[in-house]
Amino acid sequence: MTQLKIGPHSVQPPVVLAPMAGITNAPFRTLCREFSGGKGLFVSEMITTRALVERDAKTMRLIHFDGSERPRSIQLYGVDPATVGKAVRMIVDEDLADHIDLNFGCPVPKVTRKGGGSALPYKRHLLRSILREAVTGAGGLPVTMKMRKGIDDDHITYLDAGRIAVDEGVTAIALHGRTAAQHYGGTADWESIARLKETVPEIPVLGNGDIWSADDALRMVRETGCDGVVVGRGCLGRPWLFGDLVAAFEGEGEGAGDGTGVTYAAPTLGEVSRVMLRHAELLARWLDSEERGVIDFRKHVAWYTKGFSVGSEMRKRLAVTSSLAELSALMSELDLDQPWPAGADGPRGRTSGRSRVVLPDGWLDDPYDRSAVGAEAELDTSGG
Repeated sequence: MTQLKIGPHSVQPPVVLAPMAGITNAPFRTLCREFSGGKGLFVSEMITTRALVERDAKTMRLIHFDGSERPRSIQLYGVDPATVGKAVRMIVDEDLADHIDLNFGCPVPKVTRKGGGSALPYKRHLLRSILREAVTGAGGLPVTMKMRKGIDDDHITYLDAGRIAVDEGVTAIALHGRTAAQHYGGTADWESIARLKETVPEIPVLGNGDIWSADDALRMVRETGCDGVVVGRGCLGRPWLFGDLVAAFEGEGEGAGDGTGVTYAAPTLGEVSRVMLRHAELLARWLDSEERGVIDFRKHVAWYTKGFSVGSEMRKRLAVTSSLAELSALMSELDLDQPWPAGADGPRGRTSGRSRVVLPDGWLDDPYDRSAVGAEAELDTSGG
């Protein structure tokens, strides 16, 4: 397939780690990059423009990049064009990143009730204003956007949003093939990714949704014609998926992109346990606290151990660990020779659907309403 370019940056293979709140911090990005051999693009978790401009302490930690991360990719969330513009200019002036992604895909209520995330593209003029401020302020930095199909099946926005993005100089678009109302339930509509690609042939389109394995990624590219894939929940507890993706797209020298003859990772529980400890150690170092690092790691335990024979009592004990020694000791009590379990792949993370999207009063009255969302609607915390 043709090479994916994000502005001046070449992304080969065309694989992107999706921004995920509380997940894609510097330690997790490091882990995924280690498995990919540094190939691919790894995006920070969501950074709120207001919190960045105000130099919130947590936010300043979240925009930390390991010295080996190139390009450095920041995802910004904002609803006020002026604040988004200030944040982008701050990133440029202080050399904080090499690529800026804009969040128009988040479906969680605390975001959509402010008119942000997946709710925002419904307001066409507001979307255009934010994109114009971002692209203008970014100068030579590429600006991309991630979005969903729309708010619900009656308020589909992705094709209009795609054309607006092209008009305003956005470099590439990632589409999650679900509406905000679907949340993470049901099946992603890959056909919408193909339609967007047809609608905006001028720029790369990346597909997102239901990529649980490297074969899923190859199939998405074949079926939709997209220029690359964005992987989110599929790598939860499976950072080695990025090694599989590199192998699949490069074809290990056998007809790049068809996956023929490629062997994918199938780690034993012992190998998984070593990755778990490495992940927890990276978090402890990043947070300058072993206890805080291990506590932050707890949410990953169920994903890493999915499919293995661990037992409910041990899972409970692992879920309350607070030191690396304790985590290591508990893992050593397990049968670490267990092979990779059949059926361990597939959906992980949030899988629930929603029937109703929480929106500001009157949000759906007029998609072409020119009134902007006030700066007070900006979230003041980063990370989702």
